[in-house]
Amino acid sequence: MNAGDSTGLEALRQQDQSNAHRALWLTVELLNICRHLQARGLEVLPYKGPVLAEMLYGNVALRQFSDLDLLIRCDDLPRIKVALAELGYAPGLRLAQAAERDYLKSGYEYTFDGARGRNLLEIKWQVLPRFYAIGFDVGDFFKRAAVVTIEGQKLRTLSDQDLMLVLCVHAAKHAWGQISWLSDIVQLARSRALDWTALRAEAERLGITRIVTLTFLLAHELLGAECPQQIEAGKDVATEGLTQRILKMIVADEEFDPETIAYFRLMTGLRERRRDRLSFWWRLLVTPGAGEWSAVQLPRPLFPLYRVVRVCRLTGRLIAPQHSPQREGSA
Repeated sequence: MNAGDSTGLEALRQQDQSNAHRALWLTVELLNICRHLQARGLEVLPYKGPVLAEMLYGNVALRQFSDLDLLIRCDDLPRIKVALAELGYAPGLRLAQAAERDYLKSGYEYTFDGARGRNLLEIKWQVLPRFYAIGFDVGDFFKRAAVVTIEGQKLRTLSDQDLMLVLCVHAAKHAWGQISWLSDIVQLARSRALDWTALRAEAERLGITRIVTLTFLLAHELLGAECPQQIEAGKDVATEGLTQRILKMIVADEEFDPETIAYFRLMTGLRERRRDRLSFWWRLLVTPGAGEWSAVQLPRPLFPLYRVVRVCRLTGRLIAPQHSPQREGSA
């Protein structure tokens, strides 16, 4: 072994050790947060992060993640914010009570900063921003929740069926830019007795059949994974064409800037129903997000003008010179 190989191996060891330390710290933090919220009668569904690592690999250090994700019921947000403040977490977005009520209707998450860094915690009452027009019912997630045990502590999380669909749309949102996301999906498919007929029916109801089918076609091409018959039945000419397009992007390590027309066209092309494509463009244009609410403070009677702010900011981003996107860490 030459000096260069030795140096490279040592760098990998250090990276692996750093990842393991962060994973263990985040796991301890998650357990503390969940205990703290439960003691106050607040129910949450942690998913991805250490929960997904434990479910799929039996070891929280065997999957890379950089933050924690918790699904909540939106009505619980005010109390959850108070409880998290007791643990030293502060929301990245600060809104007055009236503004927050409106933001709950149009937004989907609050990020929280902690003593050890920014955006360590994501509290979500929807899986995706509203403009993606994918209508997951978080209330039903709570009804169907499963239980995972980490370090002797039981946590409620997404059922296997719900988790599969959520992982597929999360990968699609980022144009399947990380192979690890496909690996998680393949591991979930192999390790759980999923009802593929029911899963296909739910995907059809949500209008994400093409996304789920494309995800498994990519997993087959890149990882040699088997595509369930019920899922493969959703393959059509458009899906096959998108599969080849995404494969070329992955091989070339090409990334989509999520604030460009090309990205938005890809996202609409992933939807098989015309009404979902139209809804995507309309909501994208007029649904204010955290950026709009934080960009300007309007009095309550003028809250409808946040739609105008949204249009102006979105237009400005789309006509600005394109920049190289930053690769997102695993979640």
